[in-house]
Amino acid sequence: MFDEEALFQRFRTYAEIETTSDESSATSPSAACEWDLARHLFEELKRIGMKEAALTPEGYVTAVLPANGKSASVFGLIAHMDTSPEASGAHVKVERHEQYDGGVLMLNEKTVLDPKEFPELLRYKGQTILTSDGTTLLGGDDKAGICAIVSACEYLLCHPERKHGEVRVAFTPDEEIGRGTAHFPLESFGADYAYTVDGGELGELSYETFNACGAKAVFHGVSVHPGEAKHKMRNAVALAAEWLAMLPAGERPEYTEGREGFYHALSIRGTVEEAEVELILRDHEEEKLDRRKDVLRAMTAVMNAKYGAGAAELRLKDSYRNMRSYILAAF
Repeated sequence: MFDEEALFQRFRTYAEIETTSDESSATSPSAACEWDLARHLFEELKRIGMKEAALTPEGYVTAVLPANGKSASVFGLIAHMDTSPEASGAHVKVERHEQYDGGVLMLNEKTVLDPKEFPELLRYKGQTILTSDGTTLLGGDDKAGICAIVSACEYLLCHPERKHGEVRVAFTPDEEIGRGTAHFPLESFGADYAYTVDGGELGELSYETFNACGAKAVFHGVSVHPGEAKHKMRNAVALAAEWLAMLPAGERPEYTEGREGFYHALSIRGTVEEAEVELILRDHEEEKLDRRKDVLRAMTAVMNAKYGAGAAELRLKDSYRNMRSYILAAF
């Protein structure tokens, strides 16, 4: 149905364009490099024959595959262009492992993918697997989704005998830092129904997501020469560690599955004078997510009661809501 080599080359082109988002930036897109893929996709969609291709001032790419005789609801397909800032997305080298034999994949001298550690690899025995060279992210999240959408649209444009309704596509920046919908052109997008093509196994269809919140705890210390610090110093790094230790045991991603929510500490950094902890909170039910926020608020209040007002502050920011609640409301 599809030319495998053409699919590979398209994906490699996308993967080699750095699109690492930047949580510290207030712009949209958050990183200037994200514009490179956005402009590439804008031009590519026009080139393959998509209509109404647009690139918004905030870096969102949209286009329309017109209906070709079949009456149906307007259908949307969405994917994100950015890659996670937790690992390098620059200078990606895509490695192709054909006819995977079920053994260990050697990415480089230090990095391997072992089915003993990643048993899901065995589901793809005999197939072609794409990886990076082990020094960067691959970027399959979500450039594989973009590749699938663009290739499907191109196929339908080349095969008008395949009747379909109108399809609208959108590629967004900054999903990895929780801002993928911040400037989404919802009114002009105009789809009756839309699906996000991102992650999961072949054939998997997700009808709900977590409710998501980002949290930052900031600790303010007092720096004193360690030789004279008794009853004077307040070490912000130690406060941050003490605060983290109060998180409920067993409610981290490495201990949870399915619909179980969690607290996930992303980073801790700082000095004696000031330290920061960044976390994400996830739960499928809004009430449970709200309770997780209350736990963090209570932990922060304990620190201020123990070390003095202003020793700790907490900032919470909602990222997105479980789509299941919107689907149920629509019906």
